[in-house]
Order: sequence, then C-alpha cells, then structure tokens
Amino acid sequence: MDSSQIDFQKLAKYSVHAPRYTSYPTAVEFKPIIPDKIYPHLQGKGPLSLYIHLPFCRSACYFCGCNVVYTSKGSKRSRYLDYLERELEIWEKYLDTSRIVRQLHFGGGTPTFFTPEELERLYQLIYHYFPNFEPEAEISVEVDPRYFSPLHMEVFKKFGVNRISFGVQDFNFTTQRAVNRVQSFELTLEMVQLARQADIQSINIDLIYGLPYQTAKTFRKTLEKVLELDPDRVAVFNYAHVPWLKKGMRKIDETTLPLPEEKLKIFKTTIDFFTSNGYKMVGMDHFAKPEDELFQAIEKGELHRNFQGYTTKGGAELIGIGVTSISETDRSYFQNYKNLKEWERAIDQKQLPIMRGIILTDEDLVRKYIIMEMMANFSFDITRFENRFKIDFWKKFRDEVGELKRFEEDGLLKINSNRIEVTPTGTLLIRNIVLPFDEYYKKMGNRKVFSKSV
Repeated sequence: MDSSQIDFQKLAKYSVHAPRYTSYPTAVEFKPIIPDKIYPHLQGKGPLSLYIHLPFCRSACYFCGCNVVYTSKGSKRSRYLDYLERELEIWEKYLDTSRIVRQLHFGGGTPTFFTPEELERLYQLIYHYFPNFEPEAEISVEVDPRYFSPLHMEVFKKFGVNRISFGVQDFNFTTQRAVNRVQSFELTLEMVQLARQADIQSINIDLIYGLPYQTAKTFRKTLEKVLELDPDRVAVFNYAHVPWLKKGMRKIDETTLPLPEEKLKIFKTTIDFFTSNGYKMVGMDHFAKPEDELFQAIEKGELHRNFQGYTTKGGAELIGIGVTSISETDRSYFQNYKNLKEWERAIDQKQLPIMRGIILTDEDLVRKYIIMEMMANFSFDITRFENRFKIDFWKKFRDEVGELKRFEEDGLLKINSNRIEVTPTGTLLIRNIVLPFDEYYKKMGNRKVFSKSV
C-alpha cells in the first residue's frame, strides 16, 4: 500500500476518542478482583507467552504512557529482582509452568537500565521456572540505546534473544529536547551494529509522530536516518497526548504539538517513504520488509494483536510478571498492582499480586473475536465465524452492520456475503470501524480516557 491509495481528506472527520484495542474488553473495564477468581482460569495446557515488566528509568520521557519508576538506585533494582523471584515461586503453585513457552518479552521502563549481571540473574530465573521453550520461540527485549553495552549484548545472546526493539521516537534534536529524550543517531547506529554483529535475527525501530515541533519535513530527515539503520521492522506510533492521565505529559507545551493536518502529512510522508524503500505496511502502524514474518502472517490472515502489539505467535495465553503486568487467558484478563509497595505486599502474603481484571462472558468472547480479527488482519471471514460460534452473523449483528454502512459509503470497507474487507484508507481508521461491535464503548460516558483515533 502507498499513500496514493489513501484518501487523507476523509481521515480528519473521523477523529474521535477511541480504544487502541490491545484487548477486548479494554483495560478501562477491568475491576478490582481477588486472585481466587482468577485461579480457575490458569488451568490451561496450551503454549504460553511471557511478559516481564521492568519498570525502572533514570529519567522521564515526557511522551511516555507506560507505568515507570524513576530512580538511580541499584538497590531498588536488586530488591525488585528478589520480589520477581518470589512472584515466580507463587506462579509455580497455580500454573503448570512446564507448558511450552512460545514467546518471552522484557518491557519497561528501561530493561537495559538493569546491569548485565542483573539481567543474567533474571534470565536464569525465567528458564528455571519455565524450562520448556519452543525451538523457534521469540525472545525479545526493548532497548534504550543510551543504556546498552557489549556486556548486555553478551547476556542477550547467551540466553537466546533473537529480536530487539530500539526506542528512537525522533532524531530531531529540538523534538528530543522538548520530550526530554536526547539520543544521537551515531549512538543508535553503534548499538544497532552491535546487535547485528551478534547475529540478532530481527531488529525493530520505534518512532512516534505527533510530538512537539515535528513537521513532515523534519520527520522525513528522521526517516532517512532510520533507513541507514536498516531495521527489519519499524513501528510508527501516533502520539497519544493524555495529560489528564499521565502527569509527565503536562510538561509538554501543547502549542508545539503538530495540528491534525500536519500529523496526517507526517504519516503520509512516512507511508510513501517506507513503501518506496522496500518496506510493506503491516497493521495500522507497522512497516516490515517483505520477507518478515509479520508481512507473511497478514497475507495469510494469521496476524494477532495483544498487549505487546502485533504478533505472529497466536494461540498462546499471556502471563504477565512484575508490577503492572497484564495477563490474558481464554476467558479472562487480569493485571498486577501498579504500585510497587502494593505489589510487594501481595507477594509477601504469598498471593499472586493481582489488582484488577475481568472474566469474559460468552458475549464478550464473540465480540472479542470480531474486533481482534479485524484489528489484526483488516478483514473478517463471516463463514468461519459462524462455523466457530454457531451464530447467524447477519441476524445477531444487524444493527452493527447498519452502522458499518456509513464506512462502506465512504469507501473504508466492503461488505459482501461472507466477508468484511477493509480498504487501504480504512486500515488507518480501523479503531473507528470496530467501534460498533464494542458494547462497553456505547455505554461509556467519558470517552476521553482514550486517545484520538487520528
């Protein structure tokens, strides 16, 4: 897809506060829940995807929407690892940890803010409690190039890391300074080369558009520098400015943020740049080389979406370990405490440190299937749905299909007898397109908890 296939004039009018749908129901629907309600949902036998949250950062990046703890004290990291080990001991009581692990991801915070020795200890713990990894398991980590060294790389290689995601956001110094994230291209190039020399199979670069002082012209210069890094994938996220939720964002001068029209120009520039340089657009915010498994998955309709974004590792239950981590089983979502002291207190009581969650109803499962299928693959096979759920789609979702008609009239999707297919312009509005199937959104009063869809 290139930008000539996209009608950018249509995008602006669809700018509403809408979920990003890394889950359904979304996290705003999670309610306080006791671990006893969750334990019956941990009895599965299928493969697992593990997420380990490492929350510490030395300083704040003002654009960040993650749950982080700012510190320079090594003692806090050491204490955190002690409690992670104790949390793993508790997991062993309620979960069959001999199940096959398909995916392991370290996120943050800044995982590489931990020392190489600390990360080695953590990997040893993970492999001790979860000893059975698939031969082709995806083992990935988020890396801040400012906190990365050859010793970190040695540890990653030793424990099988095969995918690294480097945080960049933008190489423009004015923008970097405005968001308190100054990081040179030269340093980033050096760290990417370090990963390449270690034969890392897949390298991703994270960018954000919509940050202070960005224009299509300045962002193109960043894209040119990214191309020099030769990543296998690039994620280009739309900045979600929600200062009412994230205090750090209040330090951003809103008058310096690009207007919606300029943001669209930036994204148009991004699409044109990557597609003209050998990348394919995958999902609503990713680009990949044609040989990348992400692109191959979407062509087969096998791309999946969860709290870690787009993935080819579907069919695995997600187990989140560490403060604020979110887990997903067949019929539940649940989240650990966001506050370190509360997380520690639960572990001291030898309970899984679960703060809130939701048990999915049959209706949730049906709607989740539709929403997540369309979010990931931009199409929906009605016949396959009806065979799976034994439901007459047209009868049950008559009203929702009626709401989709306006999208069809605007050329954003096509509806036929057995498939709903999203057009190239529609892919950029996929969050809007799936809204009719979201029962919770319709009942919600304050939708400002979500970022703008455009």
